[in-house]
This record gives sequence, structure tokens and C-alpha cells, in this order.
Amino acid sequence: MSEAQALVNLAARCFKSRGPVLHVGGASVAELANRYGTPLFLYDRGALDRKLDALEAVFPQFEIFYSAKANPNLAILRHFVLRGCGLEIASGGEFMQALAAGCPAERIFFAGPGKTDSEFDLTISGNVGEIHVESAREAERIASFCRLTGCRARVGIRINPTGDTQGGAMRMGGKAAPFGVDEEELDSLLASLASTDCFDFRGIHMFVGTQVLDWSVLMTQYRKAIALARHVASKIGRPLRTVDFGGGLGIPYFTGESELDLSRLKVEMAALMDEVRTDPDFRGTRFVIEPGRFLAGEAGVYVARIIDIKVSRGKKFLILDGGMNHHLAASGNLGQTIKRNYPIALVEKLHDEPEETVDVVGPLCTPLDTLGRGLHLPKASVGDLVGIFQSGAYARTASPLGFLSHNTPAEVWVDRGADFLIRRPGSTEDLFRDVSIPSSLRSATVTAGN
Repeated sequence: MSEAQALVNLAARCFKSRGPVLHVGGASVAELANRYGTPLFLYDRGALDRKLDALEAVFPQFEIFYSAKANPNLAILRHFVLRGCGLEIASGGEFMQALAAGCPAERIFFAGPGKTDSEFDLTISGNVGEIHVESAREAERIASFCRLTGCRARVGIRINPTGDTQGGAMRMGGKAAPFGVDEEELDSLLASLASTDCFDFRGIHMFVGTQVLDWSVLMTQYRKAIALARHVASKIGRPLRTVDFGGGLGIPYFTGESELDLSRLKVEMAALMDEVRTDPDFRGTRFVIEPGRFLAGEAGVYVARIIDIKVSRGKKFLILDGGMNHHLAASGNLGQTIKRNYPIALVEKLHDEPEETVDVVGPLCTPLDTLGRGLHLPKASVGDLVGIFQSGAYARTASPLGFLSHNTPAEVWVDRGADFLIRRPGSTEDLFRDVSIPSSLRSATVTAGN
């Protein structure tokens, strides 16, 4: 299959788009770009729902907690909360966003290394559902806070398992890592938690890696989670209240990658849960999965306009009005060892045949600001719109928005042809909103340099 046909198929699969102009949620991207300006992020509510529906079919006995870090826009958080999801957070700021989205505090799980005392105060006092402990020292700090305030903390242990469970594009466990308690240290921490009255111990959380596209890797991790849960249940003498399988489910970004085989994963998960259902170690246990990228990634597209086209020593560059400052991941500077191209198209010329090989770059004064290298695209003109697919997760909020003080992009929610501005674009005026100058500098006289 050609790259051009793959892009057409991707647009049809993710956005139900037909014709030469990309439509997101039933609305023309060209019309949206004219209405809101560029650059901008567009999110299709229907695409979010399709992914959640698919996941619920694979994990019918699980509670789904959306991982807010993937895309914490309030509209997206609110949508998943209204669909019955809990939220997984990694900071006090995300806790406040989760509450603002209407998520009950007891439906929020808090994980991540380096939690601060103020975050303990905010979340424990705020009745957070669970805090997932990442180290013995963190457990001691939580205990000290609880003794001081008279609170009791609902906690789980995030486990960094042994290396036999490794997999995914970005491995976060199975090796030396700041994330989670090493499996070898688990029994020691369990004993410490059991001897401390201020802990309400709920269960375990295992997260090994992210962007997993192989169902067998996920099943290896899930079976490991069940084995660890059985071990912990035997140590504490009762079933766990929570077994959190983590996230990690991936989406295809690059040429040669295939979608996660959900049909096979569904069969294997059904067999695993049939085994668990009759096990007294799991009587009354709630099972949780906490995807982020899988739910939100395909629902978003980043759209920017070509503002210049130049040829330098035989290479053609399409220069956009937005770049890595809005979408660091697409530039390859967010975890890629070798730069690979996200799916990129001229979104008003989806059916045109490729005619030229180009690099697509942003407006920043750095060679890092390359969004696509060696792309085969239709003939482009200044003013054409470029779309970067798979941009609903780890795009805007994982980017250096303040770099070179360019405007920040709008975010637009599209629902069956109706569109809503869910984050206004930032202007240069916003750069000074929270800035002040010491009076000694403000009153000093500016003099000409030599």
C-alpha cells in the first residue's frame, strides 16, 4: 500500500472522512481553520467514543480510568467522566483539573514519582481514591503527613516488576527506574504498610511500558500482575481491593506499524478473567485499566498552514506557521532515537497523487523544528493546510509552548458537525500576564550601547 493510500485510509478510519478535504467530526478542516485560525488542534468526539467502546468490549469486567497526562483538556476529561471513566493523574495540578471536570475524588488514582508534601495535602485531604506508592521513603512521608493531620490514606503499591515483562516503545519498568517499587523490595514494603495504622492498603498497580502494539506483550504483563496480586493477597491474608493493570496500549504512528489486535486481546483476556473469577484471592477485587494514548491519540489532528516554500541546495521545504513548540512529539524530540515521520498530509488534497519530496518544518530558529522529513506529498502551495494525524495525545501539553514566544494553538472540539472552542489561542499579550519587573529595573534609565 502506498503512503498516500495509507493516509486516506487513516482519515477514513479515524474520522469517517470522505472526499479530498479532511473532515473531523463531520466538519471540514478547511472551514474550521478559516474560522479559528491556524495552528490549531482538532478533536473528534466520535473518535474518542469509538476507542472507548472498543476498549470496553475487550475489558468488560474492568473499570476504565483515563490517564489525564495524555491530554488534560477539561473537555476531554469531562467527556470521559460522563462516559463513566475514572481518571488517573500524576500531579496536584491534574487532581484539580480532574475535580474541575466533575470527577468524584474517590474515582481518581494518583501515581508518579516525586510527589510533594503539598500534593499529599491536596489529594489525601481531598479524599483521592488511591495514592500509588513509588518508594519506601514516599510511604514514610505519607505516614508522617497522616500522623500530623489525623488523615488515613488509601494507598496502593506501584510495582516495578522483573525484566521478563518488558515491552513497548518506551520501557518504564523491568529495569532500574524511578517508577514504582522494585519487585524484590515488595515484601519489605508490605510489612511496613501493614504495621502502620494510617494506611488503608488497597492493592497493586503495575505499569511496565507504553505504546505496546503486541497483544502478547500486554498479556505477559497482565498475567504477571495477576501473579503478583496473588502473592500480595497471600501476604496480607485477604483479597486485594484493587488490581490496576496500568496503561500502555499503543496506536500505530509510523510506516510498518499495525493496530493492536483487539480481537485476539479480547479472547486472551476472557480466558484470564475466567480463571480469576473462581479464585478466592480475587473475591470482591476491582480490576482497573488506565489507558491514555489509546483513547485520545487517534481523535486529534494538528493543523498548520504553509506560509513559505523554499528550495535550498536542491531540497524543498514547506514552512508552517506552527512547529515543535506545539507538537514536540512529531518532531521526534520526545523519545525517538531515530526521527520517524508521523502521518502527515495536505488535508485539502487527500486524493491527489504525490508529486514531490519535501521536508515539512516549523517557524522556529532551530534545526530541531522538523516535523516531517523526506515526505512524498502532492504539489503544495503557500496557504495550503498541513495536518498531522495521531495528535490527540502527548502533543500540545508535551511541547515547549513558550519557546521563541510564538502564539499558542487553539483547541477545538467537534461533535457531529458542531464545533466548540475548548482552548483559545494564546497571543503575545499573554506572555506578560503573570510577569512583573522589579521596581529597580523598571525605573532605571535605558542607555544606548557602545
